[in-house]
Amino acid sequence: MIKTELTAQEWKEKGNAEFKDGLYEKALVSYTKALKLAEKDSFDRAVYLKNRAAVYLKQKEYDKVIKDCDEALKISPNDPKALFRRCQALEAMERFEEAYRDARAVIQVEPTNKVIQQTVGSLHEITQKRLRETSNTGNKVSRMLELAFDANIDREKRETAMNNLLVLAKERAAADLMFKQGISIKIHRLLKSEKNENIIIAAIRILAELCKDSIDRTDKMLKDIGIPWFLDVINSKNEDRVNAGQYCIQTVLNSYSGLTTKPESKPNKEMCEKYKKEIDTILTCLLYSTTNRTFTGEGRDAVIELIMRNVHHDTLNWAESLVEQRGLQRLMEVASELEEYKYESAMNVTGSTKTITSVCLARVYENMYYDAAKEKFNAAIDEYIKEKLLDPDIESKVRVTVAITTLLLGPLDVGNGIIARDGILQMILAMANSDDVLQQKVACECIIAAASKKDKATSIINQGVNILKKLYQSKDDAIRVRALVGLCKLSSSGGTDASIRPFADGASKKLAEACRRFLINPKKDKDMRKWAIEGLSYLTFDAEVKEKMIEDKDAIRAMIEVAKSGDKSVVYGVVTTLVNLCNAYDKQELIPEMVELAKFAKHHIPEESELDDPDFLNKRLTCLAKEGVTTALVALSKTDSKNSKELIARVFNALCSVVDVRGIIVQQGGAKALLPLALDSTDKGKKQAAQALARLGITIDPQVAFPGQRMYEVVRPLIDLLHPDCNALENFEALMALCNLAGVSDSLRKRMLKEGCFLKVENYMYEDHDMLVRAATQLINNLIMCDETIPYYEGNNDRVKYLVILCMSEDEETSSAAAGALSMLTSVSKVVCNKIFDAKDWLDSLSYLLSSPKESLQYRGAYIVNNMMKSSKEIAEKLIETNITEIMQALAKSSLPEHEKVKKLLNSALKSAVDYKLLKPNDVDLDSSEVEE
Repeated sequence: MIKTELTAQEWKEKGNAEFKDGLYEKALVSYTKALKLAEKDSFDRAVYLKNRAAVYLKQKEYDKVIKDCDEALKISPNDPKALFRRCQALEAMERFEEAYRDARAVIQVEPTNKVIQQTVGSLHEITQKRLRETSNTGNKVSRMLELAFDANIDREKRETAMNNLLVLAKERAAADLMFKQGISIKIHRLLKSEKNENIIIAAIRILAELCKDSIDRTDKMLKDIGIPWFLDVINSKNEDRVNAGQYCIQTVLNSYSGLTTKPESKPNKEMCEKYKKEIDTILTCLLYSTTNRTFTGEGRDAVIELIMRNVHHDTLNWAESLVEQRGLQRLMEVASELEEYKYESAMNVTGSTKTITSVCLARVYENMYYDAAKEKFNAAIDEYIKEKLLDPDIESKVRVTVAITTLLLGPLDVGNGIIARDGILQMILAMANSDDVLQQKVACECIIAAASKKDKATSIINQGVNILKKLYQSKDDAIRVRALVGLCKLSSSGGTDASIRPFADGASKKLAEACRRFLINPKKDKDMRKWAIEGLSYLTFDAEVKEKMIEDKDAIRAMIEVAKSGDKSVVYGVVTTLVNLCNAYDKQELIPEMVELAKFAKHHIPEESELDDPDFLNKRLTCLAKEGVTTALVALSKTDSKNSKELIARVFNALCSVVDVRGIIVQQGGAKALLPLALDSTDKGKKQAAQALARLGITIDPQVAFPGQRMYEVVRPLIDLLHPDCNALENFEALMALCNLAGVSDSLRKRMLKEGCFLKVENYMYEDHDMLVRAATQLINNLIMCDETIPYYEGNNDRVKYLVILCMSEDEETSSAAAGALSMLTSVSKVVCNKIFDAKDWLDSLSYLLSSPKESLQYRGAYIVNNMMKSSKEIAEKLIETNITEIMQALAKSSLPEHEKVKKLLNSALKSAVDYKLLKPNDVDLDSSEVEE
């Protein structure tokens, strides 16, 4: 009879064998299967739990170690192995007092165990030190609490005390003490009467710090003061207070979901399931707050931003929940709000509200991954628009038009679907043709947004261009500038194709001049200037307009000043204008054969203006950099829109293509702004930002371009450029920048190796591209300065053999880098010295280096030979058997001054051969002064 199932004991023995071989995943499976077969509360079950805990300890799953040890100790109290493993896990989690308790329990059972004795000793020192620190911290906390919450104390002292508490809250021991003394309730009471905004803001930030990475404190705090209180905190016009409240709510969500502040962070699935009720409650409260009539515009923006930042996480499932909870209708209600309509139940909005709402709607729509979800999204939007249009009054039409405009700025497909319906475009054009200023204004804005696609632009040109021209004659500047932007957008519908001109020749220049007048006029308000920039963002597709604008310093400076204001609604217009001026858009590659085929088929072929040639482009880029455009880009990069981040990265990358302005970009904070863009943007945006960082790292000393911790943070984006999807130029520039970084310090080299740099770089040494091979070899040469690189060459592979081959490269710099790498490897590894002989052409390679007229190559060759001679008698014997000895002796006798260093090395190598008795002293003419080391 064949036995098909193992017993629990056999699974345990299998797990033990796998554990000894380091196969931890397999051992985990085996112990788990043994546990399933074990009897409840049996001694054997305790053994299996302890063994599984040992696996978890290796995998650094400390919570699971503690759980299994707890279970084992219920069966077998005071078991030393279970106690010790739990002690190790607790120590790793910095729960030192609990670890010390377990270590003391173990030593009572095994008093002679030396490992336990050492553990108890070290933990005793740590706990005593922490006790002293806690005592000091406790005194500080108590003193600061007294000062901060006493209304009779001097204002400055209270502010200082609250700020000190904020600093203390970042320390775990102090945070625990503060929480035990009821600081959350104290802050809750304080904010009911406190008028000092600095104290309020510090208090809110303290709560955020207390919630960070602590579910217990977060849970207790929400029970004490509730989520609605946090939303009340946001309801302010003070920007710092709003930001503090927004951060506090995000921290609460992070605690429940396992999110962190890192751009690539994702929620923990198990935590999200466990705390689903709390997470869903946060979303519900945020949704109800979006249309809260008592909220400030700044607070409303912050709430919508919180939804937008978290709605894309599948694990949270906020996108579908939002649709189910009629969240889309609420967002559309906000999207339809107008500052001009002031009535009792009007919502407060800011100049950025529409932009933020459009991005949020777009983010929600992006997460409708399947058709049924998209249908629900569209149905919710339809429901809102139909409800509004059932009311025949003008206000409803105006609100619908404003809401459609917001959709066209966000989920464009949804907005275009609405515009395409019978009567909608006609309604908008009729409003534009009315005598009512407000209708004209909102209709103009909707026409501008609707003309994004060529088919829509053609339709509007046919039906509405005369209306826009009429509106441009209006006496109201707000109408004039919007009509102007509409005309600008229609004028640019041909894009960069110089052969397509919807309007008469010269129209674009005239429109640009009109936009310029609005932009540079200091008497015009910010809203007018913003619209003027948007008009230029369309017109600057025209190369003639680009050249005209770049010569207009006043217009450039005015645009930069508007960008630096921080208004989120100006981001798209400014950045698009800059993208056009820098030619930083995607360009369609024209293959000559396909062009000829298109001509034969009489298809239209796009034409590029000669004003977009490299000479003109470089002049524009240099001018923008010198006028301080980097400061504007730094301000704009704080946007939450990934598409806008991509455009900003494109402009940065175009500017960085000009070597002479890279220093200016670094001085004005460009490198600092590029790092977040390289980590959090669209895929294209990340690539553009990473290439810009590479270009800065090539020209400028990395310690200047990326000071301090930034040098370590820039490593990953640069390594991401070493990908088959990136072009050869991106690969080359990344290799060059990484090479410079690898020359800075050993800790940086280790970071690069940890990020998988070596294997990615190595691939480029085999490319059929001389520049890529050279850059990769030079980078490897620098990485070899790190001891952790040596094992890559000592293993069972042909890496050493390939370096030997590269020493004979026709490219002198590649040859020099390969020889330099071998010089370092042979100086520390006998294995590498021996592996050189595996290369078929090793003798030709060494002879090539020694015979080279280039002094640096000759020196590296001599260094390699000397290292090999000194490594062992066997290796030296293989060298002596060849004619390389004759070359060595000839160079060792050279009287040329440029051979001095080489002579010393080769005399040292020949002396080693004499010491090994492979050569007789008479056979070698050694100068004793030349072999001293």
